[in-house]
Amino acid sequence: MSNRSTWRAWAAAGVGLCLAASLGTTGTPTAAATAATPSLDATPCPPSLPADTSCYAGQQPSGAHYLIAVPEGWDGDLVVHAHGGPDLGAATPERVAEDLDRWSVMVAEGYAWVGSSYRRGGYGTRMAAADTEEVRRLFVDAVGEPGTTLLHGQSWGGLVAAKTAEVYGGRRGPYDGVLLTNGVLAGATRGYDYRLDLRVVYQHYCGNHPRPSEPSYELWRGLPAGSTMTAAELRRRAQECTGYQSPPEQRTPQQRARLADILAVTQIPERSFYSHLSFATFTFRDIVHTRLHDRNPFTNLGVAYRGSSDDRSLNRGVLRYRADAGARRDLSFDSDLTGEIAVPVLTLHAIDDPTAFVEHESAFRRTLDAAGNAHRLVQTFTRESEHSALSDSGYATAIGALHDWVTLGRRPSSRSIERACARHDLDHGQGCFFDAGYRPGSYFDRVHPRPGHTRWPALDARDAARWERIGGIGIDY
Repeated sequence: MSNRSTWRAWAAAGVGLCLAASLGTTGTPTAAATAATPSLDATPCPPSLPADTSCYAGQQPSGAHYLIAVPEGWDGDLVVHAHGGPDLGAATPERVAEDLDRWSVMVAEGYAWVGSSYRRGGYGTRMAAADTEEVRRLFVDAVGEPGTTLLHGQSWGGLVAAKTAEVYGGRRGPYDGVLLTNGVLAGATRGYDYRLDLRVVYQHYCGNHPRPSEPSYELWRGLPAGSTMTAAELRRRAQECTGYQSPPEQRTPQQRARLADILAVTQIPERSFYSHLSFATFTFRDIVHTRLHDRNPFTNLGVAYRGSSDDRSLNRGVLRYRADAGARRDLSFDSDLTGEIAVPVLTLHAIDDPTAFVEHESAFRRTLDAAGNAHRLVQTFTRESEHSALSDSGYATAIGALHDWVTLGRRPSSRSIERACARHDLDHGQGCFFDAGYRPGSYFDRVHPRPGHTRWPALDARDAARWERIGGIGIDY
């Protein structure tokens, strides 16, 4: 009998491997539990979790911190969470606690929850996927095989979760379904192109990042490796050029004109202008210098920029860069998707997400379609305008629909999910914003296409398998 079948048989008999049942009143494993499972250290739960939830924290040999939450009367379903970012600092236990607090709705819905901080800060999608799978295995060893295991990721964590499903999943598990919310689902080689566009367009109009008095460098580097620029200094330069921190009426005519051109060409919302510029500065430095050893994975050759007050002048003057083929291959292997996901996938995306814009969903649909897996995908959209957190009522609806799809074989529709939200809103009261009739435009309606790089998937499954066999390709863990 498989571990999963064993769990179900014991659960039916009332003797499930529910962690809450196998722990003594002091929060330490009983003698029977200790003999079969790793020890877990009890820790206070975030106050947003339901009362009588049990939480356990620790650190993996890899260095990744983890956190487990098990609700009282747990019925055996698990959510494995992949966090977003990437964070550029060291991995911390607080990072996992913040995510558990943000998605406490999962525990409120009766799921056990486990998440990892990942072993280090900085970029690396396959690294994060490996740590996500590692923490799932820890849960199984310490608690028991869940009845159903659902994988969740938001933002960059959506890309991590999708990559986890591709690399570690299959038709026989260990993941039964995948929920991707506000995900960066175009991958890295195309998903960050618009941020290179932001750097070169910004520099064309502003000329202060770097300044003429400073040593020049290729903008795809983000920053030179030894730069001491701070976030505060970057803010000062962006404010100096565009006045983005000031009310529009307090900006100079020159600032208004520059900001209008930059935003029109890149199609970046004003409210997330700085955050994208920051990513294209500090995270680009991490990707290029630390992870790809100063090789360039990005190109804007052949891009026809449009939308400015003078496109001809912009295209004549903007800086152009050619990608290094090896760097692009390594970033693609690490962080592009093949679409080879063998289980149901449900996505939830805010239509006005200012960070991972909604057209990422078009790229993801085309990726799964090319892989022959579009029948495993249901996409939903909400009339929300945030990136990092959506309505708890929407999350509860989405995870419930995915669970029913996995366990009952009922593939939901965007309409059925929209209707189901009202019931979940009675419990969570944060509002229902589903728009079942919405369909996003093409990814390349939002991002200037690179000639020769417009077909999906961005990573061919045969190339991925071949590079896996060769070894030495990608980003080091």
